[in-house]
Amino acid sequence: MAEALETFSPDVIYVHKMPDLAVLEALVASGRPLVRMVHDHDIYCMRSYKYNYLTREICTRAASPYCIFPCLASVVRNTGPGFPLKLVSYTDKKREIALNQRFDRMVVVTTYMRDELINNGFDPERIEIHAPVPREGDPNLRSSFSDRNLIIYAGQIIRGKGVDVLLEALARVKSHFECIILGNGNQKAECEALSQRLGLSDRVHFKGFVPQEELKNYYRECSVVALSSVWGEPIATIGLEVMRYALPVVAFDAGGIKDWLLDGQNGYLVPWMDRDAYAGRLDELLRDKAQARRMGEAGLELVSERYSFAEYIVDLEEMFERVAGVRHEAPTPAAV
Repeated sequence: MAEALETFSPDVIYVHKMPDLAVLEALVASGRPLVRMVHDHDIYCMRSYKYNYLTREICTRAASPYCIFPCLASVVRNTGPGFPLKLVSYTDKKREIALNQRFDRMVVVTTYMRDELINNGFDPERIEIHAPVPREGDPNLRSSFSDRNLIIYAGQIIRGKGVDVLLEALARVKSHFECIILGNGNQKAECEALSQRLGLSDRVHFKGFVPQEELKNYYRECSVVALSSVWGEPIATIGLEVMRYALPVVAFDAGGIKDWLLDGQNGYLVPWMDRDAYAGRLDELLRDKAQARRMGEAGLELVSERYSFAEYIVDLEEMFERVAGVRHEAPTPAAV
């Protein structure tokens, strides 16, 4: 790292998903302006997703000894070879947080992610929100909002995405509907079995993964997009993507979703895990297609105004210019 810094002599160093303490220490010791992109919870959460797998509660605490007990976040799944579990060092995590706190800028995607950093002791003046820009939609594509009453879910089928909770909400929907679940994941078989137990097999269909271009075929008759995440979503970009197609969204109030889903304007933001309320909002949009269409158009207007690619690039350029203009002395070895 020291050799690379000397060779390239960068004006600004941009860091993304770097947990290696030796690298972080070398970067901080260089005294060069540092920018860190934060699009998940890796920096300050030992589990990396701020969510209790068993209770399903979203963690609102800063990193502390509570993470070790009773949270047991120091024991995590090992995705590599060997034993299925591994230990994470709380001391190393606190050191990682301290090193990142010395960066000149932390770039986050939502207000929720900014607040998580502040909760973990980061300087608010060094945090900037630069939300990602969703893929461009097809300007000629609009849903028919037909009597098919098609509900679409697109995403991973894992516990944090709450597809099982969505199925329990669908079982409470009074209107006739068809729901298509697009995606794969380690909870898919469990959700398929749950769908059968709930008597939804004739109305809920699991289609697996489909390419991005093929999604348009489903959007053509979609009446509402269901986003069922129950973990602390940093932003949930699928919501931004479907708004490009003027589709309303119903989602649980989890994490950063509230930054772009404005309750009653471009869809409905439902209290966390409230299956009855979720079913009620789906029913409302399935019965009132004019309202669903209005909300979809409001979402398209919002995403077009707030999530412009050109403005996103300009904002990043201006941030890098500001940071590059701030030089500081390298800290002493003792400080590092």
